[in-house]
Amino acid sequence: MQQSKAVARTVRIAPRKARLVLDLIRGKQVGEAVAILNHTPKAASPIIEKVLKSAVANAEHNYEMDINSLVVSEAYANEGPTLKRFRPRAMGRASAINKRTSHITIILTEKKEG
Repeated sequence: MQQSKAVARTVRIAPRKARLVLDLIRGKQVGEAVAILNHTPKAASPIIEKVLKSAVANAEHNYEMDINSLVVSEAYANEGPTLKRFRPRAMGRASAINKRTSHITIILTEKKEG
């Protein structure tokens, strides 16, 4: 089975937040997935839509797959490098703030007609 893949590395969104949106499109057809992303009011939606469109372009140009039969077979967000920042607090102390990043991966496969 042929697969098309797209990965966005070190995206400045927490993987936990990206996974909420990825769960919505996993297993859906590409057209339906794009429609869901357009109507989802989350910060991760435009980023994930960009990765999805990249995977579709890869499928079309690199593997000559039919766009209309593409399905999101896998969609996941792994943790990337964490940017560690510090915020000043009372009495001369400081508290850590972790600005998390994600590696977002989308894998498309062709659904057989039948």
